[in-house]
Amino acid sequence: MSKKILVVDDEPDILFTVGQMLEMNGYDVEKAQNGTECIDKLNKLEKCPDLIILDIMMPEVSGWDTAAKIKERQEWCNIPIIFLTAKADTMSIGMGNLSAEDYIVKPFDIEDLKIRVDRILNN
Repeated sequence: MSKKILVVDDEPDILFTVGQMLEMNGYDVEKAQNGTECIDKLNKLEKCPDLIILDIMMPEVSGWDTAAKIKERQEWCNIPIIFLTAKADTMSIGMGNLSAEDYIVKPFDIEDLKIRVDRILNN
């Protein structure tokens, strides 16, 4: 069974590009356009995703707040998170590296993202 990845980003181009790359590499992809939709999808999925790729700067609920909500729930707290964001300041990178498995700054190299996803999921 292929591993499931939830991609959360308010930019349709990012959702499409990242989703296509992951699907072409054998992953099952779910998408959400904001933090609220991410939490809703997590509540509805029969099986938790194996990884969440999460933007930080989104309307309604930020990626920081979404990640905090994910980590609060017993059934979700061990889902690895990769922050994929345009926030390139030192404080954000430091906080992201402390609270997630990886932190990637946009613009990003799609092949580098694939390598990091594969490493986290041990593929």
